[in-house]
Amino acid sequence: MTAAPISMAPGQGVRSAHDVLSAQDVLSAESVRSAELSTTTARLSRPGGLDRRRLLTGAGAVAALAFTMNLPAAGTASAAELDARRITENPFTLGVASGDPHPGSVLIWTRLAPRPYEPAGGLPASRVEVTWELAHDEGFRRIVRRGSVTAHAEFAHSVRADVQGLGSGRVYHYRFRTGSWTSPTGRTRTAPAAGTRNGSLTLAAVSCQAYHDGYFTAHRHLAAEDVDVVFHLGDYLYEYAVTATGGARNYTDRRLPAHYNRETVTLEDYRLRYALYKSDPDLRAAHAAHPFVVTWDDHETENNYAGGIPENDVPPEEFLLRRASAYRAYWENQPLRTPQRPTGPDMRLHRRLTFGRLAQFDILDTRQYRSDQAYGDGWRTPGPESEDPARTMTGAAQERWLIDGWRASDATWNVVPQQVTFAQRRDVPTAAYKLSMDAWDGYPASRQRVLAGAESAGVENLMVLTGDVHVSYAFDLKKDFADPASRTVGTEIVTTSISSGKDGAERPANWENQTRANPHMKHYDGRRGYAVVTLTAKEARADFRTVSAVTTPGAPVSTAASFVTEAGNPGLEPA
Repeated sequence: MTAAPISMAPGQGVRSAHDVLSAQDVLSAESVRSAELSTTTARLSRPGGLDRRRLLTGAGAVAALAFTMNLPAAGTASAAELDARRITENPFTLGVASGDPHPGSVLIWTRLAPRPYEPAGGLPASRVEVTWELAHDEGFRRIVRRGSVTAHAEFAHSVRADVQGLGSGRVYHYRFRTGSWTSPTGRTRTAPAAGTRNGSLTLAAVSCQAYHDGYFTAHRHLAAEDVDVVFHLGDYLYEYAVTATGGARNYTDRRLPAHYNRETVTLEDYRLRYALYKSDPDLRAAHAAHPFVVTWDDHETENNYAGGIPENDVPPEEFLLRRASAYRAYWENQPLRTPQRPTGPDMRLHRRLTFGRLAQFDILDTRQYRSDQAYGDGWRTPGPESEDPARTMTGAAQERWLIDGWRASDATWNVVPQQVTFAQRRDVPTAAYKLSMDAWDGYPASRQRVLAGAESAGVENLMVLTGDVHVSYAFDLKKDFADPASRTVGTEIVTTSISSGKDGAERPANWENQTRANPHMKHYDGRRGYAVVTLTAKEARADFRTVSAVTTPGAPVSTAASFVTEAGNPGLEPA
């Protein structure tokens, strides 16, 4: 007997950011604590942006910070359970993913969406039971762990399992099941045990994947790479409209629904946009092949926002509602553990991972706590506003956390995956240069505190991983960027975009000016791709991988340049 198709009655589904807050929402145990309210309000009540951005009002702050969006902790008992046998279309259209590997555990993820381009993914507002299996082999003949988890409508039917009790430094395969459906198989691995003198670690760095700018061809090549872990450094999606033909993809065999052809603002908007991105087969392949460690930049919410301050002149309390929706959808759609689950418009994303004694990774969030961009943002001549010692890129608490973590580190390599260019980057080789106010150049006092903290902690091998700028850079980090002869204190590997900026060019128009203006810049390439970094006890090697085009599918990949830096002797040399 054929099961009846499931349907969703009008009005069913998760509330969006524009729904009215109930008294239960405001009083919920999940609401933002008064201390967080004070912290965020203080963060917004700083000088420097009054001419273009309005500050948060007291009443608006309370409403925005109380926003919780109906957590299943309060609604589970009343939510009906859907008999998974009634799901007649493949619910695993968004693939599988794993992330944040620990020595004895790994997080696995999927999201049920039989009709991914529809609100709620084509499922009713019911809970669904999902089972998972993790095995030593791809054929699942040697099962290591199995269990079940509930997919709640309140979390867009996303599920995650933090699988514990695993062997360290091991490869595993995993899958999910519900009803008669089985997900694609994912491959993941755990980190080496603490204290292990592991011989090598290979990572990939990716960022900036604008769907409307081209195909995710680089992800398909990345899926075939032999890497231990992938660091996604931000701009996983873009808030901008995507046309019916997919923008630069110029589809001729399909048309995307009209609701994608607008900017994301509500919770439903962001959920639908993640469904669009995760329906891409190349992105799904990369997630299935490797564990990902993710952090965001701006476009997961809105271009160039700073803390609670929006890019455009909208009421800040309205922006915090938007930020809450964006953060909620981000957590729902990424392989992140429960401690990263947002509370209203706040989400602790900075965290630390270790891979034996070879590498410690301190993943930063350079959006949520930063001061407003100086001089109205963009490329500006530096001056008293940008050089104000009180300005911060990370916020004081995250800065202390980073430096304290270095002091406790016994790793050979201390790696900082983060979002925006860390090294100084002058636009022209003259005294009348400008700097990017959105990058660390707009926060030089914050950068110097970080570098001084690394020095005081005795960090010998500092490496910064960066995205954002849609080009590949390799930098030496200098103790004093104003003095080319200053001591080199670390390296920065900047990965180009997956697709943002369309095809790009090997030498962009500003290539000569930037390479002449910045002698610590060892490499600059404007094509699309990713970076692969191999760490050993003796050296780090960075390979910049590029594809020839993204506006047409199927382009080959090649290595544009390779560099090494010797352990204990910072500075990049051609490999």
